[in-house]
Amino acid sequence: MSEPAPAGPPPLWRQREYMLLWGSQVTSTFGASASGIIYPLLILALTGSPAQASLATVLRIVPYLLLSLPVGALIDRWDRRRVMVVCHVGRALAVATLPVAVAMDALTVEHIYAVAVLEGALHVFFNIAETAALPRVVPVAQLPQATAQNQAGFAAATIAGPALGTWLYQALGRGAPFVVDVVTHVVGAWAILRLRTDFTPRPVVVPRHLAAEVAEGLRWLWRKRLVRDMALLTSVFNFIAAAVPLLLIVRAKELGASEAQIGLAFSLGGVGGILGALVGGRVQRRFGFGHAIVALLALHGLLFPLMAWAPGTWWLGAVLAGMMFVGPIYNVVQFSYRIAMIPDALQGRVNSSFRLVAHGLHPVGAAVCGVLLETAGTGTTVAFFAACGVLLVGLAAASRPLREAPQTPPPPQD
Repeated sequence: MSEPAPAGPPPLWRQREYMLLWGSQVTSTFGASASGIIYPLLILALTGSPAQASLATVLRIVPYLLLSLPVGALIDRWDRRRVMVVCHVGRALAVATLPVAVAMDALTVEHIYAVAVLEGALHVFFNIAETAALPRVVPVAQLPQATAQNQAGFAAATIAGPALGTWLYQALGRGAPFVVDVVTHVVGAWAILRLRTDFTPRPVVVPRHLAAEVAEGLRWLWRKRLVRDMALLTSVFNFIAAAVPLLLIVRAKELGASEAQIGLAFSLGGVGGILGALVGGRVQRRFGFGHAIVALLALHGLLFPLMAWAPGTWWLGAVLAGMMFVGPIYNVVQFSYRIAMIPDALQGRVNSSFRLVAHGLHPVGAAVCGVLLETAGTGTTVAFFAACGVLLVGLAAASRPLREAPQTPPPPQD
């Protein structure tokens, strides 16, 4: 008589540790979505300059370029749970200065920029720690499903967040959305504190040098051609995606939209994100890795020119929904594949190296978008980034490691 097959892991919603980690991230994403849309709106209200509005986005991303490599090495040394708690608290304190300044009628653009830099720096630590923590709380076989659920949660947060943030901005004043952001970071810190998983780094008997550890992560990334190519492709993808929020706001303003209508357009985009997250795991399982990546980049590129032709705010929201449908699927496919290939001891360093490359062009894209909007108009701006999308599809199709990638990611190798 054959023995019964061993039971698999329980569904994610019944796994306490994962749900706490997921809840912390989704809650804080909701707060960030409620306040994130206010940054460019507030700077546009203060200055009337799209270029200055785009600078806030640039400053939030620049810390990735400066900090991601050493932070990745430090995360592999430190308790990842403690790092996430400190980051939640630090971001809450930084954002809390904005409603205080609004109440005192002392808010300046420079103050907004300073908060953007500090919040961006803390986000580097949190994001790398949270990514490195995920394989500790989720079995490898469930990583695609966990990534899809993460994306669904983030998309849901981006539906409610912008609508709430813009409504609070108009109904209760400019500081109200930032209060929501502060509260969500406090809740996120509480959830992380309740984790029971041991995130203590593995002991190392030999002396460690930060530069050598950083170099080890970079070498691993460079030698794994598939991961390296995906980092470069994602960098160009993020360059294009960085233009979308400000471009949508400026285009909607040209069409006579109010702040509340703009918020609803972003929320409609979040609906697309949820749908994408729901099918992301199926796409990852059903289609070849390379084929899925090329097709997703092509679909995103086809949608981009529609931003210039949209006749109204709701049409803009529909275009954004299409783009945000693609984003979570792309993230599920590439993230779950990549993270399964990385040894646990290198998770922080390799993921930080990947993010350095992947986000390297993000601030450039935001800055280029702001300058083009101010000097050449929306039509030229859309045409430029649409052309970049065509180039990206060509680069992906030309990548041999991407074309030949197996359906299942190879096991981790040092």
